[in-house]
Amino acid sequence: MATEAPDYFQPEGGLVLTHLLIVRDVDRSREFYRRVLGATVVRERQPAILRFHNSYLVINNEGGPTDDKPDVRAQAPPDASTLSSAMNIRVTDVRAVYEQWRSRGGEFLTEPKDHGVEIRCYLRDPDGYLIELGQATGILAEMGRAASA
Repeated sequence: MATEAPDYFQPEGGLVLTHLLIVRDVDRSREFYRRVLGATVVRERQPAILRFHNSYLVINNEGGPTDDKPDVRAQAPPDASTLSSAMNIRVTDVRAVYEQWRSRGGEFLTEPKDHGVEIRCYLRDPDGYLIELGQATGILAEMGRAASA
């Protein structure tokens, strides 16, 4: 199931940004991100690493402290109502991705809502991490088009 990801292990330009998620069950979380969001498994566990478009998710168990962080414990969110970290995923068609991820078992808090400068909605992963799915509209979309021109 795992695939090669040379830019994770040997980043082009010397740097790659990843997002670390501390979870209660690595296998459950890895499968959620693979099945619902369509991420590609690079490494199964210890830690699990998944490629998600132009980024990586590193998924690891709760635990610690360790010798390099002697006063730090790694813990998943205490409950689904406490926000300590969130992923923000920008897409070109929020409604299409919303429908695709719902069909794969993603449970959204609401359907996509139009807020003038963006259309967005949220879902949670199995540990309660909030994932924002958004599409720029209005002035934000104009800024994005200008930046890419």
